[in-house]
Amino acid sequence: MQCFFVFYSAGLALGTPSLLYAFIMIASGNVMMALTHYATGTAPVIFGTGYVSLKKWWSVGFVISVIDITVMILVGLVWWKFLGFY
Repeated sequence: MQCFFVFYSAGLALGTPSLLYAFIMIASGNVMMALTHYATGTAPVIFGTGYVSLKKWWSVGFVISVIDITVMILVGLVWWKFLGFY
């Protein structure tokens, strides 16, 4: 989250629509916990229980990330266009 304002400012300087870019930046945070076992504060606690192997975490995380990004592109952008965000 610390880099949010840096990347958000850079995106605005490049001329991206401010509200749409903010939503894209926020939505991309959904991928973080699923992708790696150390990306968020709760992920190490869940991983530390030992129920899931590292290989399984990364492989399932990759699949979930691909699904999440696909849904955000196919459904999210259409919905945001309908709402008038860009």
